[in-house]
Amino acid sequence: MTASLRILVSGGGTGGHIFPALAIAEAVRRLRPEAEFLFVGANGRMEMERVPQAGYRILGLDIAGLQRGWSWKSLRQNAALPFKIWRSLSAAKQIIRDFRPHVAVGTGGYASWAVLHAAQQMGIPTLIQEQNSYAGITNRLLAKRADRICVAYDHMERYFPAERIVLTGNPVRSDLLHLTEKRAEALRFYGLTESRRTIAVVGGSLGARTLNEAVAQQAELLARHSDVQVVWQCGRFYESRYRDSAAARLPHVQLRAFIERMDLLYAAADALVTRAGALTISELAVAEKPAILVPSPNVAEDHQTRNAQALADKGAALLVPDAEAVERLLPEALALLEDAPRLATLRENIRPFARPQAADAIAREVLQLCKLRNTSEKSR
Repeated sequence: MTASLRILVSGGGTGGHIFPALAIAEAVRRLRPEAEFLFVGANGRMEMERVPQAGYRILGLDIAGLQRGWSWKSLRQNAALPFKIWRSLSAAKQIIRDFRPHVAVGTGGYASWAVLHAAQQMGIPTLIQEQNSYAGITNRLLAKRADRICVAYDHMERYFPAERIVLTGNPVRSDLLHLTEKRAEALRFYGLTESRRTIAVVGGSLGARTLNEAVAQQAELLARHSDVQVVWQCGRFYESRYRDSAAARLPHVQLRAFIERMDLLYAAADALVTRAGALTISELAVAEKPAILVPSPNVAEDHQTRNAQALADKGAALLVPDAEAVERLLPEALALLEDAPRLATLRENIRPFARPQAADAIAREVLQLCKLRNTSEKSR
C-alpha cells in the first residue's frame, strides 16, 4: 500500500449508521495513522454535525428518500426525487475523481447508496457494513457489486452473496471500553450524585415517543423516588413537547435532547431503558450494562423484537413490549434498581454478546481491499 492511503466513508441519517462509520474509521486510523479519510453525508442530516465533531472532514449531498403518505408536500418531494438521485450520483462521482480513494466504505443511509454505487461504477473496491439481522434496502442494493459485506448476525446469506460475507459483529466506539475508570468523570459531567442510583432513558438520536410518554406519565411515581436520578434523552424532535412536563421539572430528572458523551452516560448509569436496535445491543454488551429493552414496532419484519428476545431468553436483558411500556416501564426500572442480584445477573449474562474487536476486524478487511486496489493500480 502507498503511504497516502485514502478512504471514502459514507453512512448517516441516524446514529445507528453514523457511529459504526466513525468506529471503523477510528480502527483503521489505529492501524494506519497516516490514512486520509473523507466522509460523505446527506445535507441537513445529523452526520453533517457529528462527523466534524469527531475530527473528520465531510461533504454533503442533496439526497433524500421516498416520502410516504399522500400530502401535497410528500408528492412534491417524491416528484423531485429522480432529479436529486441523478444530481447526487454526479456529485459523488466528482468527489471520487477529486479524492481518488483506495476503497469506499458504507454503513447505510441515503448518501451511502449514492457514494458506493458511484464507486462501484468507477471500479473502486467497496465494503458495506450491515448492523441488523434484517438487511436494509441500501445495503441490499449495494451488495450485488460489493467486494466485502461485514455483518453482525448469522444467516445473512438470505440477503447477500455468501462468498463475500464476513461475520465481524457491530463496531462500537473504543470509548465504550474500560468504563469503570470513567465513572467519577461521568458523574461530574452529568452533574449526578454518587449516592443516588441512576436510570438512563435513551430514545436514540430522533427520540422515541413511547419511552418519552413512559417517563412523562409517571411523574408522580418518580417524585416518590427522589433517591433515584434519571437522565432522560428525549430526542430533538420531542424536546419542546416535554421540556415543561411535570417529570422534566423534578430536580432529580434531567431532560436532554441529545447525549453528547454516550460513553460517560454508560459509565454513570446503573441501568438503561432503550430501544432494541442492533447497535444499541452491541454497545450494551460491550459496556456490560443491565437494560430494559422496548422494541420499536415501526421497523422491518419486527427485527427489534427478535433482537430483544434473543437477550431476554438468555437472561441478558428485560423485554417490555411497546404497547405495555407506558404503564410498565418506569415501575419495572425502579424495581430493577432495588434488586442488586438481578442487576449482577444481567451484567454477567450480557457479556457473551459483546464483540469488542468488531471495528478492528472490519478495519483489516478495509485495508485488505486497499492492498488489492494498490496492486491492481501497479499492474496497469
